[in-house]
Order: sequence, then C-alpha cells, then structure tokens
Amino acid sequence: MRQIIQINTHAHNDLVDITPEVRSIAASSGIRNGLVNVYAQGATAAIMVQENWDRSVQNDVITLLRRLIPAGVWEHDRQDNNGDAHLKAGLVGPQETIPLIDGELGLSTWQNIFFCEFDGPRSQRNIVVTVLEG
Repeated sequence: MRQIIQINTHAHNDLVDITPEVRSIAASSGIRNGLVNVYAQGATAAIMVQENWDRSVQNDVITLLRRLIPAGVWEHDRQDNNGDAHLKAGLVGPQETIPLIDGELGLSTWQNIFFCEFDGPRSQRNIVVTVLEG
C-alpha cells in the first residue's frame, strides 16, 4: 500500500512531526506486521526519526546542521542559492524505514518521524509512505 502525505512548511529550516499521518496510513493498510517506509520527495528535504519530548532536540538538529553546513559558501549557490539545503538533505537522507509490529509503528516512547525542511517555506511537500507486509 502506498499513500502520499502533502504538507506545507513554514520555515527555511524546520523539522515537522508527521508521525500521526504515518500512523494513520499504517493503520488503514490493514497490515499487522511488516515495514513502513517514509520517503521525502525533493532534493532539499529529508526524513529523520528523532526524540519528540520537546522542541529542544529538533532545534539542536537544525543548529548543528547550520554550523556544519553554512549557507552561502557552496558552488551550487551560484545556480539557486540553496547549496546548503542540498548538502543537509543528502547528509540526513531521504527516507526512514520503521517496523510495523502487531499493527503499531515500532517506535520507542520518545521517537517520532520528522520531515526535515532545508529550503522552505514551501507551499507543498510530498512524502511517500509505503507499507509492506512481511
């Protein structure tokens, strides 16, 4: 089963919690055990599983990536001024795969699934969620 989540992003760099949407898709699939793949379409976005306790970890991720990969110093910036967004997305990666166990996402208490925006804000971002029985 495959569905697409569409979201809007509101900041240039942001982590957006998409766990409820992924959980809903997994539940509607009727599959009890398998894998859920979450894939960000776009070369300046990524998917990350990270702590959900409060906003501090998400802010720390953004701060770390800004320090490691600063804006405005990359060859690609001459084309469209977003070289850092491409590098951040490549470093984090476009997808995560989560086990589906007895109909539930196999996330721990403190884990959520985040869409990572590195070139926003955007009026539409697509995330492909594929549920595989296994």
